[in-house]
Amino acid sequence: MGFSVTGSHVVFFIASVIAAGAVSGVFLAVTFDLNSSFSERAIRVQEVLDTEFTVINDPEHIPLSGSDYLFYVKNTGGNKLVTTADTFSAFIDGEVVTSPDYNFSVESIRPGEISTLYVDSGMIGSGGQTLRLVGPQSVDDEFIFTIP
Repeated sequence: MGFSVTGSHVVFFIASVIAAGAVSGVFLAVTFDLNSSFSERAIRVQEVLDTEFTVINDPEHIPLSGSDYLFYVKNTGGNKLVTTADTFSAFIDGEVVTSPDYNFSVESIRPGEISTLYVDSGMIGSGGQTLRLVGPQSVDDEFIFTIP
C-alpha cells in the first residue's frame, strides 16, 4: 500500500511551511539591514543640520588689529564647533589661506557663541573681497566684504 492523498498533502504542507520560514527569514534580515542603514543616514543628516555657522561682521567695516583683519564667526547650529585650522579651511577670493595666515581666538564655540577669526592682512587686498569658510561636515559660509 502506498502513500495516500492525505500523506502527500502533509508532505507538501510541511515543505511549504519550511520554505515560507526561509523566505520570511531572508525578508527579516533585509528589513533589518535597511532599518540600520536608514538610522545611520539619519544620524549623519542630523549632524550636518546641527553644524551651522555664519560670519557676522559689518561688510563695510572690517576691523584691523595689528597685522590681522578680524572676522567674527558665530555658531548658529546646535552642536559645539571646534574652531581650528584642522577643522576649518579659509578662502579669500577663491585662494586658499594657509594655516599660518589665519587662526581663531578660541578652540571651540558652543551654540550661540562667537569666535574671532584672525586673517593676515597680507592675504587681503583693497576693494571687494569674498571670504569663504568651510567647516566640519563640509558646511560653508560665504561673506562678501569691502576693504577701503
